[in-house]
Amino acid sequence: MRICRGSGEVNDISTTKRINGSTRDFVYQTLKRQIVNWELEPGTKISEKEVADKLKVSRTPVREAFLKLAQEELLGVFPQSGTIISQVDLQLVEEGRFVREQIERAIVIEACSTLDEEQLFQLETNMTMQKLCLEKGSYHRLFELDEEFHRLLFECCNKVRTWNMIRQMNSHFDRLRILRLASNPDWDVVVSHHEAIFEHISNRDVEKAEEAITKHLKLVNLEKEELKKRYPGYFK
Repeated sequence: MRICRGSGEVNDISTTKRINGSTRDFVYQTLKRQIVNWELEPGTKISEKEVADKLKVSRTPVREAFLKLAQEELLGVFPQSGTIISQVDLQLVEEGRFVREQIERAIVIEACSTLDEEQLFQLETNMTMQKLCLEKGSYHRLFELDEEFHRLLFECCNKVRTWNMIRQMNSHFDRLRILRLASNPDWDVVVSHHEAIFEHISNRDVEKAEEAITKHLKLVNLEKEELKKRYPGYFK
């Protein structure tokens, strides 16, 4: 069963749309985004030549991007079978979730004492956009706004490098979150958690803010076994 209406193939993206940075980073970010968004499903075979042709790049940056994705365990490279999109590893999901919980608890504690009115307004604006997603039914956009909400907390506490660090080990966690949003239309729960976090930070209530972020980041634990039963081929 296809969750996102992808082709199961690497999308043909013009080089004019490359992000700033190296060609390797462009290939890496493109493939990672497609894997996390379920446009490339677990078990899909891809090749350096196919990706190079689709993205209009040479094979060297593709090979380098494959290596980086393999290090994050998003790709499996098998001598007899080729390169295959990895299944979701629930141990990696839990490890990524655990790290985020420990660090983000510290972040919201700091946010309660440091965020000013302008920074709170940025978070509130994000919340408004999340509520709009509930009306429009766009789970991809809701996921992006979810990420932005958390990134803003780190940014407002001058911890952007910390955010970037934990992003590197959250790929499997992110895949499960996207699958959850695609499979369960009850997105109000996610938005209500963000509202609670925002409210407690605004009220400078450290204890409740810490409790709210912990509850939010444990949400995925309530559904991961159900998702594994529903989509057994997607999980390791």
